[in-house]
Amino acid sequence: MTNIEIIDPFNITEDPKMPFLLQALNPLEVQQQFEHHVHSLSSQAKQIQLQAIRTIRYKPKRRCLIEYDITVQEIDGSKQAITLIGKARSRGLDRRNYSLVKSFWEQNFGKNSKDDVFVPEPMGMIESWNMWFQRKVPGIIATKLLAEPGGINLARQIARAVHKLHQAGISSHRSHTIADELQILRDRISIVAEIFPERQKRLARILDACDQLGASIPEVTPQGIHRDFYPDQIIVDGNRLYLLDMDLYCQGDPSLDIGNFIGHIIEQSLRTSGKISTLADREAALKKEFLRLSSTATRTAVESYTTLTLVRHIYLSTQFPARQPFTSSLIELCEQRLDLAGC
Repeated sequence: MTNIEIIDPFNITEDPKMPFLLQALNPLEVQQQFEHHVHSLSSQAKQIQLQAIRTIRYKPKRRCLIEYDITVQEIDGSKQAITLIGKARSRGLDRRNYSLVKSFWEQNFGKNSKDDVFVPEPMGMIESWNMWFQRKVPGIIATKLLAEPGGINLARQIARAVHKLHQAGISSHRSHTIADELQILRDRISIVAEIFPERQKRLARILDACDQLGASIPEVTPQGIHRDFYPDQIIVDGNRLYLLDMDLYCQGDPSLDIGNFIGHIIEQSLRTSGKISTLADREAALKKEFLRLSSTATRTAVESYTTLTLVRHIYLSTQFPARQPFTSSLIELCEQRLDLAGC
């Protein structure tokens, strides 16, 4: 155990809301827990050996992501290197999300998938640490690849992947309606109005226009949707796509996922190139393929959810220093999309 590398730039063991993280970074404790909770995940495993621990993401007093490098020795003598991602939170073990991912894994998003659309494999949980595990998958996030020469084909593949998720038929007791979406915007934009009181009237007009836009979106039969679908939520490994972070999965309008995805692409284009049309051909390919597959989505609904996503990005731009220079541009863009320019 003396050679185990531990990387913790956040000092998570000092968190008073998650005292169990002290054990989660203790190699002896980790080794013992993995022997009981991870060993059974490989039916041929003879031995599991911890190699390294890394804290990769942390929100104080709320949640934490930790990577564990392990080596699994099989009965036949062969060895396999695996990285597990442990997901812990202060308010208890997230059994719901673990069960959800397990359901997807078992229903054609796991090793038996024939269309190269997967979720990372759920690998067990340690209740005393409020932590569950997924196998880390290889690849590159779609954000980095959409702008590459193969970005148009990737966009079409992404549309097919999220349509597969919508058609999976995995239920959720949670729902997300257009009323919920509009309430989130009201809450977020009110914060922006407090930061920039000189923009309160413009922001109020934007919210009023969003209410009208939301009322115009036709109702559809709710389906399972990701609800936080954007390029960072997809890892690309050759022809394989891995869908990440099902934390917000719920029953809702599938058009929201595509609108949200396109809104993120537009915002990223604005922020990285100063133009909103940089990846327009990718957006068009994504939208066309999704509308071809979906029997309920309409171009108007997708455009509406794209606009609502961009309005939410007004708020997000105020929360990150690197994005703050683009708040004014986002307000102007939303006004244009809502036909408020010049008002």
